[in-house]
Amino acid sequence: MMKAVLDARQSVHDPKHALLSGKVIQCREQPERIDVLHKAAVAAGCEFSPPRDHGRAPLAAIHSPEYLAFLETIHQRWSRLKDASNEVIPNIHPANRSCSYPTGPVGQAGYHQADTACPIAAGTWDAAYWSAQTALSAADLVMDGADAAYALCRPPGHHAFGDLAGGFCYLNNAAIAAQHFLMAGFRPAIMDIDVHHGNGTQGIFYDRDDILTVSIHGDPANFYPFFWGHAAERGTGRGLGYNLNIPLPFGTDDAAFLIALETALHRIKTNGSNVLVVSVGLDPHEDDPFEAFKVTTPGFARIGAAITALGLPALHVQEGGYLQPALGDNLTSFLRGVQRK
Repeated sequence: MMKAVLDARQSVHDPKHALLSGKVIQCREQPERIDVLHKAAVAAGCEFSPPRDHGRAPLAAIHSPEYLAFLETIHQRWSRLKDASNEVIPNIHPANRSCSYPTGPVGQAGYHQADTACPIAAGTWDAAYWSAQTALSAADLVMDGADAAYALCRPPGHHAFGDLAGGFCYLNNAAIAAQHFLMAGFRPAIMDIDVHHGNGTQGIFYDRDDILTVSIHGDPANFYPFFWGHAAERGTGRGLGYNLNIPLPFGTDDAAFLIALETALHRIKTNGSNVLVVSVGLDPHEDDPFEAFKVTTPGFARIGAAITALGLPALHVQEGGYLQPALGDNLTSFLRGVQRK
């Protein structure tokens, strides 16, 4: 039986709005995802427990205290504005990250929110906090000897930088967990298999050589997050060569994805990593609302089995994968593949 972690407080984050090609839509990152994914993980043989509270220190090892204070207080401060919306959504952004730091809520929202797909409501901070604690507690299970553990994290995290939210993400759960492993003496690698590039994860570790980052994703030339995830991005400074991006064309199917996965796993093996953090996206599926890849439900089992065949203890952190009839089946398939010996 595979060990897993979930905190019900993640459901209090209930985003309503996002922009897609200039059109206001309902945010696709809905609380109902938790129920669907929980049932699917139980069907795959997962046994859930609640997380323990590791406090703020592991969060501050990745995210600036300035940013953490923003996430915790911005909704209350925003709500005091005349005619303020119910959700914090930026309407202005700095020309560059070296601009002066504003003191007011409108300016700070623009500084700390990369796009309009990360609205902050009354329950966002609590949900993000316990999402991160869920990842940390699942990492503890791996440190305690589990071959694999599943962290049902919501909101997801891989688009969150050290001081910047974006793409439904606020705290970078995979990065926080990887840093937790590092501080315990492990040599971790992060592999992201979400259909969107894990730009926040890349950005956090881009100049570091102690945590390898690898991402398989849709070609960002015309796909979110657009500005990151290209093959030429290999890291900088001490981190040069410690970042691998494998962008794939729209319509990528099981066979092409598995070939890319083989390349990713080989890089992790050559790095000498002794623990793996997997950012699990179920949105490469052929029926996902983002309609980018053509991975099938059985294909997720093959992906999970290939990861396990690497022979490393692994923490599987939930990222994307959105409401559609096959969402639960995709997670069940993946987790059964992970447990395949």
